[in-house]
Parts: sequence; C-alpha cells; structure tokens
Amino acid sequence: MENEKNNLHNLYIGVSLLILATLIGTFGFAYFNNYSFADGFYMTIITMSTVGFGEVKPLSIEGKMFVSLLIIFSLGIFAYVITTFTAYIVEGGFQKTYRNYIMDKRIKKLKDHTIVCGYGRNGKQATQELLDLGQFVIVVEKQSGLISKKHMSHKNLFYIKGDSTQDEVLEKAEIRKAGSLITTLPHDADNLFVVLTSRAFNEKMIIISRASKENSDVKLKRAGANNVIMPDKVGGTRMAKLVVQPDIVEFLEAILLKSGVEVNLEEISCDELNSCFFNKTIAELNIRYVSGANLIGLKNKNGEYIFNPSPKIKLHKKDKLFALGTVKQINKLKKVLTGDNKKI
Repeated sequence: MENEKNNLHNLYIGVSLLILATLIGTFGFAYFNNYSFADGFYMTIITMSTVGFGEVKPLSIEGKMFVSLLIIFSLGIFAYVITTFTAYIVEGGFQKTYRNYIMDKRIKKLKDHTIVCGYGRNGKQATQELLDLGQFVIVVEKQSGLISKKHMSHKNLFYIKGDSTQDEVLEKAEIRKAGSLITTLPHDADNLFVVLTSRAFNEKMIIISRASKENSDVKLKRAGANNVIMPDKVGGTRMAKLVVQPDIVEFLEAILLKSGVEVNLEEISCDELNSCFFNKTIAELNIRYVSGANLIGLKNKNGEYIFNPSPKIKLHKKDKLFALGTVKQINKLKKVLTGDNKKI
C-alpha cells in the first residue's frame, strides 16, 4: 500500500514537471526568438516529443542553446514519468484507483444500508451475518489488509479505508441515508464518539454499539445507541446457560443463527397492514391457518414486548409481529397482512 502511494505521488510530480517544462519552453521561445504564444507552444511540443519538424522561424544562437537544454531536460522528465507510470500499472495501483472510483460512485447511490465501523472479530461476524441476509454493507476500517478476500469480492459489500471517528469518513459512507450503524471499535471512548456523531447526522437510523466496560452501556445509550452489546457478558451468560439448559440454547441458536429455508424467526411491521385488519384481534386474523406460520411475540405501540400474545389482542398500525415459520410461510403471511394475496 505504501509503494502504491509513493508511485502515485511520483506520478503527480512527473506530470507537474512536464507542465512546468511546457511553460518554460513556451515562454523561452517567446523570449529568445520573439515567437508568439501559439508558435512557442507548438515549438515546445515538437521539441519535447522529438518529432523533428522544422522551426517556425530560424533560431538565434541563444535560441539553439535553449532548445538543446530543453531537449535534455524534457528527455529526463519523460524517462521519469514512463518509469513511474509503468510501476504504478504493474503494481496494481491503477486498477485499485479505478476500483475505488467505481465503488465510490456505487456508495453514493446506496440507501438504507448498514455501516460497520471496525472489522475486528465482532465486526467481521456482523458483516457476514448482514451479507447472508442480503443487506448492503459498508465497512469502515483503518487497515485495508484486514478485510477478508471472501468479503471483498461480495457484490453487497463496500469498503472505506479511514477512521470512523472522523466526520468526513462517515459522510463518505453516506451516513445521512444509512438505515443502521454498527460500531465495534476496541475502545469504548471511540464507540461513544461514533455514536454521538452518527446520531447527529441521522436521527432515524438504528445504532448498535459494542461495549467492554460495565458502565459504558448506559453512556452509549444516552449518546444515542439503540442497543449496546457486551460480548464478554453475552459469552459468559451463554456458557452458563449451556451448563444448565444446553438444549434450549442450541434450539434458539438453530432458529436465530442458522435460519434459512427450514426455519425463520422474522419481524413483521404492521405499518403496511391492510385497513381491513385494523382493530381486529389476533384470533380473527387466523394466522396459523392462512399461512402456516406461528405468532410467538408482539411489540405494541408503547414499545412493550408481549410473549405468546393472547388471541384477544387487537392489532395497531405501530405494532410489530414476531413470526416463526419457513421462508414460504413467512412470505405468505406478509402477503396476507398487506392484502397482496392474489398470488397465494
């Protein structure tokens, strides 16, 4: 990466020297031989390119000396530029620059994507899960070498090299249009800064943060995080549960972490609920009969979670349903609830 930067820097220097030589030649011809600007520019180009056309006007002795020095100077610059450009192409710098240009254009078109800040163990796992679920993901990481080849080649993954605590880096990731952000930086202070900045940019996005210290979760939530995950605490709780209730833990993991064709636990928002279902009870919807899926939970308009909801509960537009079933059953349930059941 350092060589690519050096080659690109040297290429800029070479191009700058070419421009400087052209200006010197143009004004030199005007000074030593009273050429016009157009004639001086023309003579400079054919001299530097060693084409060998004749002079516009006969050269004075001073002009001949000037042309000789210009040829020697320009040949050295051309050799330097060609060498640098060749190294830039051979080492893949041009391909990476072009790929980054294309990626930046695609990033600007994204909307409701997820930004993952930090590509450590937690960030890598979160990225993999999101990609498996078909989400568009932008990974922000200081060290480009950490991104796995598997993820770099994924069509839904975009990468930005930079410090996610910097405003310009988050803006480059189109944070104003993002649907969610996950920050998994190793230091809680950095995560706190990212949460504060992100919430200022986007008030509606979902923000999930990692925390290491015991009291950091409260601060992160105050800063604007919707949820805070403490990997050590979660890991310890899981190990204890595996001792006491191993089958239950494995059963839940099979649903949540290995969801696919056989089983899915999915959240269904009622904001697109067909008007004919408003103020009707769960029993009247007859979810199990019409779709085959099971309604195992509900989050009501007040933000309260109701497990195994009563059939007498009436649905509201701001409610969210938690349904368990196969992909086919879940999709069928969604079509029924939105009224798009013509193909069922």
